[in-house]
Amino acid sequence: MLSPPRPRLTIAGAMRVLALFCLSVVMVAAGTLVAAAQGVPIVRDAEIEALVRDYARPIFKAAGLSNAGIQIVLVNDSRFNAFVAGRRLFINTGALMQAETPNEIIGVIAHEAGHLAGGHQQRLRDQLERSKTMAIVASLLGAGAIVAGATTSNRGLAGAGMGIAAGGGEVAQRTLLSYQRGEEMTADRSAINYLNATGQSGRGMLKTFQRFQSALSLSGAQVDPYRISHPMPQDRIANLQTLIEKSPYYGKTDSEALQQRHDMMRVKIAAYMQGQAAVSRLIRKKPDSLSSRYGEALSAYLFGNPRSAMSRTEALIKTQPKNPYFQELRGDILMKINKPKDAAAAYGRAVSLDPAKSGLLMVSQGQALMAVGTPAALKEAVAQINNGLERDRENSAGYRYLAQAYGELGDIPRAELATAEGHYYSGAYQDAKIFAARAQRKFKRGEPGWLRAQDIINFRVPGKKQ
Repeated sequence: MLSPPRPRLTIAGAMRVLALFCLSVVMVAAGTLVAAAQGVPIVRDAEIEALVRDYARPIFKAAGLSNAGIQIVLVNDSRFNAFVAGRRLFINTGALMQAETPNEIIGVIAHEAGHLAGGHQQRLRDQLERSKTMAIVASLLGAGAIVAGATTSNRGLAGAGMGIAAGGGEVAQRTLLSYQRGEEMTADRSAINYLNATGQSGRGMLKTFQRFQSALSLSGAQVDPYRISHPMPQDRIANLQTLIEKSPYYGKTDSEALQQRHDMMRVKIAAYMQGQAAVSRLIRKKPDSLSSRYGEALSAYLFGNPRSAMSRTEALIKTQPKNPYFQELRGDILMKINKPKDAAAAYGRAVSLDPAKSGLLMVSQGQALMAVGTPAALKEAVAQINNGLERDRENSAGYRYLAQAYGELGDIPRAELATAEGHYYSGAYQDAKIFAARAQRKFKRGEPGWLRAQDIINFRVPGKKQ
């Protein structure tokens, strides 16, 4: 049966389609703190964060960003996208899921590193100011012509004034978009340099842009290339393909171990974000792989029988006894079947095996110790959660657990301060100030708890009138 013709998209609709498939510099305030306040759905996972940092480390070194304190933040969004803001690189889980190889994500990171190393955020701010000035000047000139036409009864001059005012804004917008397209091409070329410097192929970048081109073609969108902030995918491919194919590393593939970690990451995202059907689809592609067995264990834990999940996880641990994330899953299962003491031991093993020393695993161990409930376990929980928060200051959930542990130990000032910290890092600033004021009254003036409470009370939201 023939389907009816698809209606042609408007320019605005086409730009929305492109927005789903573009890597970008986003002009927002920096940090997961502000991201949380603005409703960006942040995902935290020790395993995935460690893998993406491993992808980024050599690229950041090649870009001169090793000591820049760049933080990688995962965003719960099914679209293929990444962006930079401040000293953060945000990557959608959709990009991680859709990328079949590590090289594709490494190409994305290399592109974003080009924006960071090139200072494109600050330069874009400057260009925005210049464009704003152009539009204002055009509006003033147009208004002057309109007034002059009115006072001299010259309708032509008044009409010309309206044209100047409208056209000035259009020129300013096109100038800004042209500038942004130029910065995107610069970041693409920088990415190739970083990939070559680290001995990696640029084929992943080409595959990403081919994906964008295919998605745009399927959408049926009619796009004016001069009214978008990114070059058209076919233009990017044409500009980069020769350079990438000439690289001595063009044919290089990812190591088997790295590909295995990538596959396990994808099956984990599928299990937690998309459900059993998505896991089954990935398992069918590599039925006898470690990632497939990991997916089966995760599915059993999330949707099935804890006993089956435990047996599958124990088998994984026998295969890779030094994998901290298999121990983490074991701890999760033990918590689910109400064995917190054993779970604390499993998380402790994960912490000791974790080369990244993730604060998330330390907080999980502390949470299990809290569930044990004895005074000794609660004191150990406080110590372990604090250790985790020392490494991961913006873990708002960690502060909530810490507040509960302090409360059960009867340390109300620190419980209220931890509550204030949790609200602060989740972006609930008014609640943070309320609990900070309550905590401050219980500390001696000038001691560390009092001073931290004062910092929260004095905090002003960036860009917001107080």
